[in-house]
Amino acid sequence: MTADQATEIFPGIAVNPQIMGGTPVIAGTRVPVEVVLGHLAAGDSAAVIMAEYDLTDAQIRAALGYATQLVASEGVYAVAAE
Repeated sequence: MTADQATEIFPGIAVNPQIMGGTPVIAGTRVPVEVVLGHLAAGDSAAVIMAEYDLTDAQIRAALGYATQLVASEGVYAVAAE
């Protein structure tokens, strides 16, 4: 990957060192996935996010899909309290 090329890391989600410091963004935009997820977690509707950031429903779903993949691949281990 050259510095000016984005790499798709999940369908609809890309990273580029020159865009948002390499933070995963909605492909073709500068909107970080974490911003979309933060709005959803705060209770904003997809319609509000789409209007505010000029995104499509498919782009919102891409952010959710990417987050789902990350959570599914994360290992969490319980540690017994002493």
